[in-house]
Amino acid sequence: MDHTQLLHTLQNAIPTAIWYLIPFFLVAAVIKSPWFKGRAGEAVVNLSAKLFLDKTRYHLIKNVTLPTEDGTTQIDHIIVSRYGVFVVETKNMKGWIFGNAKQRYWTQKIFKYSQKFQNPLHQNYKHVKTLQSLLELSDEQVFSVVVFVGDSTFKTPMPENVTHGGGYVRYIKAQTEQRLSDVEVQKVIEAIESGRLAATSKNHRKHVAHAKAIAAKKSSKPRCPKCRGMVGASLLQQRSCHMTTARPEC
Repeated sequence: MDHTQLLHTLQNAIPTAIWYLIPFFLVAAVIKSPWFKGRAGEAVVNLSAKLFLDKTRYHLIKNVTLPTEDGTTQIDHIIVSRYGVFVVETKNMKGWIFGNAKQRYWTQKIFKYSQKFQNPLHQNYKHVKTLQSLLELSDEQVFSVVVFVGDSTFKTPMPENVTHGGGYVRYIKAQTEQRLSDVEVQKVIEAIESGRLAATSKNHRKHVAHAKAIAAKKSSKPRCPKCRGMVGASLLQQRSCHMTTARPEC
């Protein structure tokens, strides 16, 4: 085969190879998307609940969207039992995670890259209060639980209700005091099912739009140019960006 024939063969083969590669690129894009990460994280929580929580005592309700005064709020998982109602927020993240219960923002660090994200306990607070209002339950009957899935490591001590992977199951099982009767458990389940919005694409779009509006409002606030923290950050946050004195821009 001379050089001309070889070149002609390669020219014909390259477009075919590209068509074969397109599906791989599409799959890779989907896997890296926030949507897929969210679904993967929820799947881990679902599987752990099904494998390690007794279905006769713990009732799992997934992807619950509830109406609020300013729009909607979406709860990843609700687990109802005689030992309380557990409101589970899932975070699929990797890298080192820094934070504590009182900080407004936590930090994710991957090598030299760092970014702040809302304290998931604060994020879950709205879910808890919305559910409490719907069910008319006390603080002692509703538990906030945060589950990190993915290749992440806590680098600061975390509250006992912030867990990694299947650790949330241990936290739930550790609650052994009866807080609801069997009749109340059934009423709670019925109230959630009747109070939730239908799982339609229209309601999902409304919730996404509401969440984006909240995120846009928060991002419009001035940030420290060095640590990217919100104005009014705590002294700990100021120190984290090597500031020795409080500055108005941090």
